[in-house]
Amino acid sequence: MYSLETFTKADLYHCSIALRNVEHQSHTMEQAANRMVRYFYENFLTPRTGQRELALVRFFKTHPYQDLNRRLQAEAQAMVPGRYISPSTRCLLLLATMGDDPHWNVRQESRHHQAIPLIDPEFVQGAPMIAQMIQQFGLPITTVLKSNTSVAGGPPQRAFNVFHIPTVLKSPYIPAQKEFVEPYRLKSVVGFGGMLPSNEWFAVILFSKTFIGVEIANHFRLMSAYVGMAIGSFQGDAILSSEILV
Repeated sequence: MYSLETFTKADLYHCSIALRNVEHQSHTMEQAANRMVRYFYENFLTPRTGQRELALVRFFKTHPYQDLNRRLQAEAQAMVPGRYISPSTRCLLLLATMGDDPHWNVRQESRHHQAIPLIDPEFVQGAPMIAQMIQQFGLPITTVLKSNTSVAGGPPQRAFNVFHIPTVLKSPYIPAQKEFVEPYRLKSVVGFGGMLPSNEWFAVILFSKTFIGVEIANHFRLMSAYVGMAIGSFQGDAILSSEILV
């Protein structure tokens, strides 16, 4: 078990190894991502009470619009009604989710997050958390929009910077304050991600009821490589496992 109050480098190592090993228990990227979000949700506990520190954990991967199935394309189109989505448009695909609300534990039940089309810079800027995450990751918005376009130099599985909002209450980057932040007593958000061999990228986002300081948040950058290795081998038909491909 771990705590975000005292997440040490030794904890980071053990957690990273556990996440790396989910590849051997999984047949698809979705299965691996589900095991990862469950691992985070169940293993970060407040030392004094034993209660879960994370209200919600989500795993996203960018995916070309043309490679989404019809249902997910419809989800993406519903976010930009009346607008044309180019086949090569990158979408943020929700691969896995787990949290305090039972509806958060099935990605198909997520509202407005199943497939988010990164259609143009204006759309991204209008989604403040996504825009801030991309900026803090160190990615230029102009080059993250189209699939098959490299968003970062260097080798595959390159780690991005950490996405960190230390205080989410009244933060302009975290929407749904009345519906989400306040009732679930959220204090901080931290996210990490990296590049995959497919030239797409992933992001894991932790919504925490425990305050996360800068030093501990920075530990999560080192976790990116292990997660990237665990999911990087899954391609093509081995991405989604619980979707009707029509």
